[in-house]
Amino acid sequence: MRRIGRLLGQVLDGRPGASREQVERRTRWLVLSSVVVANVGGALVVLALAIGVLPDPADLDDLEALRRFNTAVLLVYLVLAIAVGVAVGLRSFRPIRALFLTDRPLEEREQRLVLRGPLRMMRVHGALWGLASAGWALINVAFSPLLALKLGLTCALGGLTTCTIIYLLTERLFRTATTQALSTEIPQDPGVPGVVGKLVLAWMLGTATPVLGQILIGAAALLRDTITVGELAWATLALGGTALAVGLAVTYLSAHAVAAPVDSVREAIVRVERNDLTAQVPVYDGSQIGQLQAGFNHMVAGLRERELLQDLFGRQVGEDVARIALERGVELGGELRHVHVIFVDVIGSTRLAATRPPIEVVTLLNRFFGVVVEVIEAHGGWINKFEGDAALAIFGAPVDLDDAPTRTLAAARELAARLAAEVPEMAAAVGVSGGQAVAGHVGAVNRFEYTVIGDPVNEAARLTDLAKTTPGLLLASAAVLDAAAPAESACWTLTGEVTVRGRTTPTRTAAPRTEPAAS
Repeated sequence: MRRIGRLLGQVLDGRPGASREQVERRTRWLVLSSVVVANVGGALVVLALAIGVLPDPADLDDLEALRRFNTAVLLVYLVLAIAVGVAVGLRSFRPIRALFLTDRPLEEREQRLVLRGPLRMMRVHGALWGLASAGWALINVAFSPLLALKLGLTCALGGLTTCTIIYLLTERLFRTATTQALSTEIPQDPGVPGVVGKLVLAWMLGTATPVLGQILIGAAALLRDTITVGELAWATLALGGTALAVGLAVTYLSAHAVAAPVDSVREAIVRVERNDLTAQVPVYDGSQIGQLQAGFNHMVAGLRERELLQDLFGRQVGEDVARIALERGVELGGELRHVHVIFVDVIGSTRLAATRPPIEVVTLLNRFFGVVVEVIEAHGGWINKFEGDAALAIFGAPVDLDDAPTRTLAAARELAARLAAEVPEMAAAVGVSGGQAVAGHVGAVNRFEYTVIGDPVNEAARLTDLAKTTPGLLLASAAVLDAAAPAESACWTLTGEVTVRGRTTPTRTAAPRTEPAAS
């Protein structure tokens, strides 16, 4: 059944990617074709009920001639009704046609015009069939009041069938156009039947019409004793079979009309669960179903915006800091942590800025920082901040890091080597330190940043200044070597002691070996 529904949808919707002109032309001719088919179907229902199912009064003279007369009247009226219906349909479709072809967002009034198109078509044919019911009854009242009542009610049932079919088909054919009309939002008061109203229409066509016919037969049998058992049985069988067949078809179409958009939302939810935030469902209904579709799209748009903000936030402060802030919230203050720090600074940046164009300087800085970020993240650290032509990298905050001293020293060696090889235009010095520091959010309630404050940061910055005058442009605190793995410590050599500015105790320093360590 689902495959049948998909094939039917492909036939009604046409090929994907059609232009607006093609969509408009296809919709217009399909709507007019459905009008003709629905009116013919309604006329066949009337003929079947009036001639083959519902019994005629027994006191009629020349019954066959009267039947031929009424059949001719019905056929003539059918031709006129189709012609008038098509003409009125084309006239009603004209303002909607312009909206089909426009590529601008529709105003709320224009959206209602598109949404109420199927309802207007149903009202036009309701008026036509109403006139047919009254006119047919008046024509036959001279022959027999009971015959006039029978034909009037029969025509009304046929009109009910026709109008319901026209509404359901037109609404389905308008789906592509409605999707375009509702691409921005759904009007607050679309003025179209909701889910309940559509199900009631389906019930009227699939159940109420044949059951009402059976009620009329039963009433006729009670009022007149000329109806035979055979006539009553055949009428009951015909109407009962119609109720079963039409009821099944209409119930399926109505259920599919509700299930299809729900399935599309469900499938889109699965995509969102897989972190595909490009998922979107078409909005082609002005009722609760359309509100569900639009609500899902608004929700996913909000998730995309949140994902974008989270991505930007993560790029600004680091993924770990961003994740913890989103999970736990943000409070001013910090916690004492054992961290390891790499500070890297460009040498001669003032002269560089004075001798090169600003755009060239920015391009060089972006290449420089690109290498810094890649190396630091590869070893498990994160960039705490960029300071003009310098960068501060942290290992061990905001989350613990296994073997942080080893990772820090390895990152510093790789960083110095890659900067010299890949950005030779900008010489840079690197300093490494470690120890206790306070890590947390510093600032004010409306403007703050996550940072690390403490002696290791100051020491790393001072070692960077000293490294600018050393051959390898890299100095590390020997205390970091003492905590690192032996394999990494062996890649370094002690260079002496120095009391850096701002400290009272000397710092033992180390630099990378220029030759491999002896095994």
